Amino acid sequence: MLDQFIRASLAEDIQDGDHSSLACVPAEAHSSAVLLIKESGILAGMEVAERICTIYDDTLVFTPLLQDGDKVQPGQIAFKLAGSARSILAIERLLLNCMQHMSGVATKTAAYVALIKGTNCTLLDTRKTTPGMRFLDKYAVKIGGGANHRFGLYDMIMLKDNHIDYAGGLAPALERTQQYLKEKQLDLKVEVEIRSFDELNELLQLPISYDRIMLDNFTPIQLAEALKLIPAGIETEASGGITADTILAYAQTGVQFISVGALTHSVKALDMSLKAQL
Repeated sequence: MLDQFIRASLAEDIQDGDHSSLACVPAEAHSSAVLLIKESGILAGMEVAERICTIYDDTLVFTPLLQDGDKVQPGQIAFKLAGSARSILAIERLLLNCMQHMSGVATKTAAYVALIKGTNCTLLDTRKTTPGMRFLDKYAVKIGGGANHRFGLYDMIMLKDNHIDYAGGLAPALERTQQYLKEKQLDLKVEVEIRSFDELNELLQLPISYDRIMLDNFTPIQLAEALKLIPAGIETEASGGITADTILAYAQTGVQFISVGALTHSVKALDMSLKAQL
């Protein structure tokens, strides 16, 4: 998946040639560069950067000085790169795009994880990711200390509001789900999204098994009350509009998981640049 992404990204950027470099940089020119950190945060994407170098030009020498998950400060050097000057210029933007974005995700994740330290709550990401880069987004979340929710639509069943509405309600949605899993001989976890206490009470009365309840857009006070109703053995997750200002209040209710889309869908890239060394 990573190799396919890198090749597609390079093709998108270069197409029939990096004409800026071809026009003025001699083919035989060799040089070096360093990745300069310009902002405090959590570093992510080092392995991706090295793979980009290998795929584009395996004669490039990639020397890591830091590793994924390191706390970084302005002025630090993440890695050194040596080899064809044209090659370095061709991959510069892809290297930076990946590392800046991934480091931004890891940094934001680490900040949220720190806010709920001391609770028994696990921070999760969502599917609100950059198309084509979900595996990088989710990897960056793990580097930042968070955990991954389902990767896609195929590895877990999540009955959200629209599924339930289209199916005609909670009961038919769950009944059809269990029948589907049995017919297809699939072993997938089932999560059910709940929007109100009425839906929660209805769900708890159904004689149908499921693994996790997602309580969507509940306030911390409502969440605490809802958790009292849910039997032990059923996982619980809070989601919907949870921010850095409110996440601790949610975690202190005793909910097991909190999912935050903002970890990946609205992230500020960490500032860094690739600097030529003469």
